[in-house]
Amino acid sequence: MGNDLYDLVNKYPPGKMMALPLAIAIIGLLIIGANYMIFGVPVNLGIDFAGGTAVTAITDDTPEEIESYFADYPLVSVGEGMNRGTYIRFGPMDDEQFRSLSQAIQQRYPDARVDQIGETFGQTLQHQALLALLFSFIGMSIVVFIAFRTMIPSLAVVFAALTNIVITAAIMDLIGITLTLGTTAALLMLIGYSVDSDILLTTRVLKRQGKLEDKLRNAFRTGFIMTTTTLSAIVALLVVSWFGQIEIIFQIAAVLLIGLVVDLMNTWMFNAGLLKWYVQSGRASRGVQR
Repeated sequence: MGNDLYDLVNKYPPGKMMALPLAIAIIGLLIIGANYMIFGVPVNLGIDFAGGTAVTAITDDTPEEIESYFADYPLVSVGEGMNRGTYIRFGPMDDEQFRSLSQAIQQRYPDARVDQIGETFGQTLQHQALLALLFSFIGMSIVVFIAFRTMIPSLAVVFAALTNIVITAAIMDLIGITLTLGTTAALLMLIGYSVDSDILLTTRVLKRQGKLEDKLRNAFRTGFIMTTTTLSAIVALLVVSWFGQIEIIFQIAAVLLIGLVVDLMNTWMFNAGLLKWYVQSGRASRGVQR
């Protein structure tokens, strides 16, 4: 199956191989930009970063009934949680209002789970998460440039990792997955997964002898097996966390699943197409001579 997929992609010239990932990356940037203009953030923030109170309750109440019951509190949203639960999110409030809210929740939903994070603490976590993503990306870029010492292949690896994050974040906006500590960890993991497959491809193409077609096919076979094996484990994790109602694991698995599918496209269409053009144009041999 892997070789059949490779032959389907490889029959196109490099420009066409790269066109689809580039188009989707641009659409992803537009989605993130629109989200920023509407909500003030590129990716919708979960309670970990925005602060506030989150309530998870098993109830047959309609969203309208819940909104009416909590009309005196800063209700942000009423959504669907795991296993037919209801996820109710409130904005930041003072201690007195929170105590009143806790009593109201206890009276109507005695078995509900309540999570609270202060607004100031949430902002601190935002800055720390942003720094973690930034330093991870910078560190990855430095290692890649040191490893290959040529501009175009190195930029291809960095670009593929960046677009993985951009497209995944855009899909998170579209399907309603918020940025939390768990999903931030998943995005950090995606950087590692992306670089792993891209370095495999670049190393096989630039540093091994043989025909370009054979090197690309062998790299694809190995990389495809690596990624699909990881995808299988993540799907299993997604299913287990769904039935076990482990929300943070479910969020991590969902983001990784999206990101790895995106990585397959970026690695074996954009990066492979760029490397194919790089080698066929003779730039690779000139790079080696230098």
